[in-house]
Formats: sequence, structure tokens, C-alpha cells
Amino acid sequence: MAAIARWCVRHRFAAVLLWLLALGAVAGAAGVAGSSYTNDYEVPGTPSGRAAALLDAGFDGGGGDGNTVVWHTAGRTTVQAAGVQQSMTRTLDAIEDLPGVATVISPYEREGAGRISADGHTAYATVTFGAQAGDALERQAKAVVDTAKDAETAELQVELGGSAIALTETSSGHVSEIVGVVVAAVVLFVAFGSLAASLLPIATALVGVGTAYAGIVLLGHVMTVADFAPMLGMLVGLGVGIDYALFIVTRHRRGLRRGLSVTEAAVDAVATTGRAVVFAGATVCIALLGMLILRLSFLNGVAIAASLTVVLTVAASVTLLPALLSLIGARALSRRERRQLAEHGPRPDLPTGFAARWSAFVERRPKLLGAVAAVVMLVLALPTLSLHLGTSDQGNNPASTTTRAAYDLLAEGFGPGSNGPLTLVAEVDGSDDRAAMAALEGAVRTTEGVASVSPVTYNGSGDTAALTVVPQSSPQSQDTSELVDRLRDSVLPQVQQGTSLDVYVGGVTASYDDFAEVIVGKLPLFVGAVIALGCVLLLLAFRSVGIPLKAALMNVLAVTSSFGVVVAVFQWGWGSELLGLGSAGPIEPFLPVIMVSVLFGLSMDYQVFLVSRMYEEWLETGDNRRAVRVGLAETSRVINSAAVIMIAVFLAFVLSGDRVIAMFGIALAAAVALDAFVLRTLLVPALMHMLGGANWWLPRRLDRWLPRISIEPPGSPTAHEKIDVQRTGGPEGSQQLVP
Repeated sequence: MAAIARWCVRHRFAAVLLWLLALGAVAGAAGVAGSSYTNDYEVPGTPSGRAAALLDAGFDGGGGDGNTVVWHTAGRTTVQAAGVQQSMTRTLDAIEDLPGVATVISPYEREGAGRISADGHTAYATVTFGAQAGDALERQAKAVVDTAKDAETAELQVELGGSAIALTETSSGHVSEIVGVVVAAVVLFVAFGSLAASLLPIATALVGVGTAYAGIVLLGHVMTVADFAPMLGMLVGLGVGIDYALFIVTRHRRGLRRGLSVTEAAVDAVATTGRAVVFAGATVCIALLGMLILRLSFLNGVAIAASLTVVLTVAASVTLLPALLSLIGARALSRRERRQLAEHGPRPDLPTGFAARWSAFVERRPKLLGAVAAVVMLVLALPTLSLHLGTSDQGNNPASTTTRAAYDLLAEGFGPGSNGPLTLVAEVDGSDDRAAMAALEGAVRTTEGVASVSPVTYNGSGDTAALTVVPQSSPQSQDTSELVDRLRDSVLPQVQQGTSLDVYVGGVTASYDDFAEVIVGKLPLFVGAVIALGCVLLLLAFRSVGIPLKAALMNVLAVTSSFGVVVAVFQWGWGSELLGLGSAGPIEPFLPVIMVSVLFGLSMDYQVFLVSRMYEEWLETGDNRRAVRVGLAETSRVINSAAVIMIAVFLAFVLSGDRVIAMFGIALAAAVALDAFVLRTLLVPALMHMLGGANWWLPRRLDRWLPRISIEPPGSPTAHEKIDVQRTGGPEGSQQLVP
């Protein structure tokens, strides 16, 4: 690490230029290629996945999502009034002529029969787009929205819904990123007192994240990448990128205050704190890449995209940042610090103020404070017990959006189930199968929870049959999930008996329920693998059995408590409308996996930075109480500053307008806040004080067998050498080493 830093400092202009060229080249290639993301979260092989595949094959893409134009009249005027019918017919004809629109099915045509509500005040048309994606589809959808909205009058309300229409409601101005960066810059300036030093972490993170963002665009052309992956990568990248740079700049400034030259301070910062940054980044990537265990194509893309962002932010922190530090020279210190250094010379950088007092306070009362911290975490984790994975649809959007208004109009005019009908589809072979399908229609019609059933429809070749079932409840309702189970477990087996039919239940609710079942089934293996890999890394780094086990426990507490906050806000609806996040609803099935990956990685960061300083002191003295006290006192301020920055960045993404990204933002902000202010500054040091020298215990045989990848500064004695010295007679506290 020292050699890398020395080269970057010596060739500072070349290092900066290489990064700018890389950013420009990748961004240029991404601009030419365009984006190619997916919002199809279907899991192949599940019953709903087979239903979608049969619809696509038998009905020429009939399994795809539809977009709707919904209009509503008030008073005595109905949607069948001559003026309304003429106006909307002209509008639908204009929409059908727009670029990218494949078909429009009007309720005023025979093919659109049944799309006028019983009271005559609500009607809807279905709009299907051609095979477009990304920016092209968003532009086409925006044209449809503008055209439809032109038909609105005082008596006629027009709203639109569907996945393509939803693209027009996402924030494209990067307001959330700007807000997060501005808040981070303010916190950095307050912490450093130097404008130049406060801007370097921002610049480093932006270059790394910008390069990664453009790289994710290109990645979407070679593998399946979910549409939220770029925003997730930017969210994680900005948070960890600014924090990693903050830790290195803090160490660099400490070196300057100790009298080191600019070059020596930069090299020392990368050789010491830079090692911890690389190690912390590796833990984040391992946690993210743990998603590959699930073998779900779109999650693979999310894992690789987010890991790419972390890798590039780490690389920028240990290469670009030292070059920038050498460029600003002594201005990394504030004017007051430079004046004191010139007048009084170098001074020891001892922890003082609140950090030192807090560290001593925790040392005096570890049991009481540890118990308080544990209770806080457990209480916040309680809502996780009611976690409901399911369909979070456009009915959960903010009330001001057109997609939410269209959803509500359809629910009011046609019943809540009209927003997420189920589709029963099967391959048919012969008259017996056709008779069974006819019987199925009658059996489903009398099933509890069914509002209506369409007649059986056959494709052109007659080998595929489908019927549409409208539930009495909304797509995200638990009652609809129970209806899916009822159809699969009771109704379909009776009808299929004695025939060659295999009828599959598809639709929004069925696909999300199947997805949730797959995720829940694989979650224990996934979480176990992530915890195990993280423990192995910490075991190698700190050569201790206790440190990895405590880290695993702390990570589980952080994840479950942050999940509790997410459930309270999004599922219970505590303040969700006030925050502009829409109404209460279930949690997306894929969120637990991604959040576990990201949260485990981020919580490892603070563990590494806190314990690495304790470990360094432990190697010097062999005194556990001193190591914990000094480590907490010296790192708590920078960890708290880093946490405030990360929380601000994550909470800013609530402004993105995307419910999924808002879930990520609140979950990550809650996890970082609890991790930094409850776990790392309270519960972890309290436990380490109570455990004494057992914190650093490692069986001799395992110590000899493990490879050495420790992150202590170069030249520090290795753990086993120092421990051997202390066992033969050392400072007070060393007798606790042997449990």
C-alpha cells in the first residue's frame, strides 16, 4: 500500500489525469450504448413463471404488463356520453399513432367490452408498447401521458397507470444525490475546518461512483441488471466512498499535526488507514456477492453492479485521494491548525473532550450501558416479526401521482381486484382438456374470494387456453394470496384429475408470492454464507475468535432493527404518507436479500475501523481495558462524523420518488445510525470490557495454521509474538489472555 501511495504522490498529475480519462471514456461509451435495464422479476420454473411463459408463447406476448388510460366523469355525465366518447376516441387514436405504441384497446370497441364500470362513470383503455426499454420507453410513455392529459376538462378526469407510465414519475434530476453530497460537504467542513480538505472526499467519491455508474450502464448490455441497480449502486457508493476518503484524510491530517511532511503523511495514511479501507471494502463486496448464491439472474446483476461501485470507490480512495492530498499540501489543515503547528511545533494528537469522557464512562459502567443498548436494539427489531413480503404496487404510490389516481379509479369503478387479476393458463390437448377447462371456469366462479371470471379464451392454434380471474381483494392483500393458494391446492387438482391438464396460476400476486417463497427458502443459506465469510475475514485480520463472533451478532442486531424500522414505516404506514412515500403496503420480496447484503457489509465497516485501532493498541500494550478505551476515544468522533454523512446521503434518496429506493435509503440510514451510535460506541465496547483479554484469544494451533493478512500498520509486532511476550510477563491485564 505504501508503494502505491508513494507512486500516486510522486506522479500526482498523472494519477488524477488517469482517473479523469477513465471516467470520460466509460461515460462516453455508456452515452453511446444507452441503458438496457429490466424490471422483470419473474422467477423461471415457478408456477407463475410457467404461466407467463405459456401466455407469451401461446398468445404472442400476452404475459406482458399492460398500461392503462383511465377516465372518470362526475355528476350526471357518463363516459358513454357523446361528448366524452368522441373526445376520448380522438385521444386514443392519437395515442395509437405515437412512436413506440403497438396497440390500444378502447372500451368503445367490441374487443374492449367490459371496460366500462357498472355505474357508467369510469372506463379504461389498454396501451401496449413495442419492444423498447430504458430511456426510449420513458420518452414514449411521457408522450402518451401528455397526449392523454390533454383530454382532461373540468368534468373529465384522465389518469394513467402501468409499469411504463411509472417511468415518467421517477426523479431524473438527481436531486437526492445533490442533497446528500451538499449535506456531506457541510459535515466535512465542520469536522475539518478546511474547505480544501472537506472537498477531497466528495471529489474522490464522485469520480469513483461516476465511473461505476457509467460502467453499470454498459454492464446492462452483457447481463440482466435490474432497473434499480444503478441507483442502489450510487446510494451505496456515495455513502462508503465519502466515508472511506474521510478516514484516510483524517489520518493524513493527524500525520501533518505530528510534524510529518505532506508526502510522508499521505503515504502513512494510505499504508495504515488505507489498509482498513481496502479490508472494509472487501467485506462489503463479499456481502454483496453473497447474492450470487441465490442464482437469480437479476439479483446477480445487482450484486455485481453494487460490488463494482464499491471496488472503484476503494480504488479511488487509495490512489486518487493521495494524489489530491499532495496537490493541496498543508491546506489539508485549517488555518488555525497551520498557525498552531508553526508556532508550537508538532504535538501529540491525544483524544480529548466528549469522546474521551464517553470512552471512560463506558469503561466504568459496561454492564448497565450494554444492557440499555441491547434493549433498544431488541425493541426496534420487534416489528420485524410481522414482516409481510408481497406486492407493493402502484396503490402504494404517493396520492399526487397519476399512477396512484388511476389505481384508485379502477378499484372504485371495477373493484380492488381489477388492479391485479390472476390468469389461469394451460396447454390443452383434445376434447377432454377442453371440457375440463369449461368446468374450471364454473368451479373458479364459485370459489371464495373471486369477484368475476372471464370466459375461457383459446389462442389461434387452439393448443393454449387462458381465463382471467378478478379477486375481490387488492393485489397486495393477504386475502388475494390466500386465494392463489386456494386455487392451487383445492380447485385446480379437482378439475385436472383424470386429464392431461396442468393449469398454472399467474398474475402479479401469484408471481410475487412465488418469488417470496423462493427467497425465503434460500434466505437461511444466504445469510449463513454471508456471516461465515465475514467471520473468516475478521478472523484472519484480527486473529481472534471473539471479535468475529461479536461482529456477527452485532450485524444481525443491526439488520433486524433496521428491518423493524422499514416495517413500521412502509408496512404499518407510520409516517409514510407524510414523507411522500405513499400508503402502507407489504415489503418487496427481493428487499430482504439486498438489504442483508448491503447492511452486513456496511456494519462491518465500522467494526473494522473501530476494532483495528483497538487491535493496534492491544499489540502495543497487551492491556485490554486500555485498548478498548483508547480505540473508542480515538475513533468515535470520526466514526460518528462518517455516520452522519452516510445517514444524510441515504436519507436524501428518499427524495428519489422511487418507493424501492426509499426503502433502501431508510433501511440503510437506520442501520448506520444504530450501528454507529448504539452498537459501535456503546454495546461493542461494553462487551469488550466485560470479556477482557478473551477478546483476543486464538488457539495456538489455529494461529499457526491461519495465513497472515493482518491490517495493523507496517512494522507492528505480529499478534502471536506480542502475546507470547505478554504471557511471560507484561503489563497489567495480560494475565487475562488465557481463558
